[in-house]
Amino acid sequence: MLIDSIRLYAQAGKGGDGLASFRREKFVPRGGPDGGDGGDGGDVVLEVSQGVHDLRSFFYDPKLIAGKGMPGMHALKHGKSGKSVIGKVPPGTVVFRTQATSMQEAAWLEKEGEGLQLEQVADLTGAGDRFVLCRGGKGGRGNWHFRSATDQAPTTFEPGTEAEAGVFVLELRSIADAGLVGYPNAGKSSLLRALSRAKPKVAAYPFTTLQPVVGVVECADLSRFVMADIPGIIEGAADNRGLGHEFLRHIMRCRVLLFVVDMTGLEHDPVEAIQTLRREVKLYSEELASRPWLILANKMDVPESQENLNVLRTRFPRIEILPISALQKTGLDTLKDKIRGLLVRS
Repeated sequence: MLIDSIRLYAQAGKGGDGLASFRREKFVPRGGPDGGDGGDGGDVVLEVSQGVHDLRSFFYDPKLIAGKGMPGMHALKHGKSGKSVIGKVPPGTVVFRTQATSMQEAAWLEKEGEGLQLEQVADLTGAGDRFVLCRGGKGGRGNWHFRSATDQAPTTFEPGTEAEAGVFVLELRSIADAGLVGYPNAGKSSLLRALSRAKPKVAAYPFTTLQPVVGVVECADLSRFVMADIPGIIEGAADNRGLGHEFLRHIMRCRVLLFVVDMTGLEHDPVEAIQTLRREVKLYSEELASRPWLILANKMDVPESQENLNVLRTRFPRIEILPISALQKTGLDTLKDKIRGLLVRS
């Protein structure tokens, strides 16, 4: 099971308090102030790791809590700083801050119908990218810092500052150059299998693909691009029907959209299918709908598909329509060249 969205509580470490103390030794009965500073609290950090493929590490334990700074000590000794905690996330993780300060408050807001307000604070795409989710508090100063010409024995010290904390939402959005968009059973998985070494599940029933599958496509000139098989979109996906938003967000990074249509028309009329898919993408994101796109007329190995192709070309005269057969692997070289050309220009 792909875990591509998670709610996470993060708590950085509080800063340690400074110390108010005085030097007291056998031959120094009334020494000056020697209170040390408190240690800084640890940070909560997210780091992109290529070896991590989803957010499952937070599924059973959705919290990251850093260590507190230790108080200052006698003889001007600093308290030990709190240990930072690093959460490993996959490339393509988008981070949102919510208004909730605890998981209980987040659950209450949703129960009351107010919902969580999401503010995007990070978009982590490259291996090694880091983002400080919550900063630790600063350690307080000991009384040694507060001595003066008029006060050689200050008892003043600073407490450590509070740390940042909050509830965040992490979403994984697939990173791919081209995304396959279409109804369930349109042949997207078969096409990705034919074009790359990816092995998505293929079967003759809807919703075989329940999570995005990414494959690398190699071109004749030895160049490569990444293609994603997005789970089948249904009408109303933009309104979050079914698993609409969970599916649609995975094409947000795609530079080219490939609308795959079953040209046999057995389940959906090809013209109506394209109209519905385009509408759902546009309703979800105007910016996404403005990106370059092609129509892939799949299953052209079936004789009845030719008539539907003629109708489709009449309805969309300005859109490039590529007849292909994922099953017979026909038209795929032309398809790769077209995609590569669009990627170079985009």
